[in-house]
Amino acid sequence: MAPTCYDLLDKVVLITGGNGGIGAATGAELLRRGARVVVADIDPGTPQRSAALHADRALGCVADVKDRASLDRVVAQALERFGRVDVVMANAGLLAKAATLRTTPAADVERTLAVNVLGVVNTVAAAVDEVIESRGQIVLISSVFAFVNGMGTIPYAMSKAAVEQLGRGLRVELADRDVSVLTAYFSLVDTPMIRRGVDADQVVLELLATLPKPMLKRVTPASAATAIVDGLERRTARVIHPRVWRPVSTLRGLLGPRLDARFAADRRVLDVLARLDARPIPSTTTVAERS
Repeated sequence: MAPTCYDLLDKVVLITGGNGGIGAATGAELLRRGARVVVADIDPGTPQRSAALHADRALGCVADVKDRASLDRVVAQALERFGRVDVVMANAGLLAKAATLRTTPAADVERTLAVNVLGVVNTVAAAVDEVIESRGQIVLISSVFAFVNGMGTIPYAMSKAAVEQLGRGLRVELADRDVSVLTAYFSLVDTPMIRRGVDADQVVLELLATLPKPMLKRVTPASAATAIVDGLERRTARVIHPRVWRPVSTLRGLLGPRLDARFAADRRVLDVLARLDARPIPSTTTVAERS
């Protein structure tokens, strides 16, 4: 079995969507603890941005997680530069503009699943052989929306539930290979994606206000990064941040049906959803990306 304490010194960590938000914060924390970081991002300026982080221990590569071949090239570049890949973190994701499923453009559904599900699978598949070789770790970014009602953002919630299932399956499939799989669940992280996709939409804010106030607590990208990196060092299987969501996850089988029934009977919730449903259907997709 893999050791329970994982020394990050000189380990090579590949992070997709690593130019901002959780990805950038995690890369900075890993560098602080002595790891080497490979940032894969769709931004053409990624190589220059990563070089500015650390000339010797950071490498930036341009890649689109929807394209498996581009991720294969990133792994090849990582091997050429650092000789190994110990950890892969599938962080790239997007949040489509809030809408009921009836009014969500088909392109938004397709792109959300393409990035948040297929992109995660592509990331893992491109790096898994190297991670097995080094008896390393895989990090998947799920969400509390994997286990709470996804009303108003159903494609996103679906995608995060899929990521959770990927993590559960990989944890067993790779156990005999001494590879650990960490699935991280966050609520509202103060990133550009949340500011554009949540804070800029009054209807979404009203929908969130129907949740208990303790569950609306926001966390910073730095605290999310610390939770992930601490989890890597412990080789833990799950990170849930903030802690208030832990009992909700543990008791989801009991709480989920009750909360669903409560929401379905709550006039305030139904009125907000009716307003969301009445918004004009956009002709083009509008998404807020985490990069």
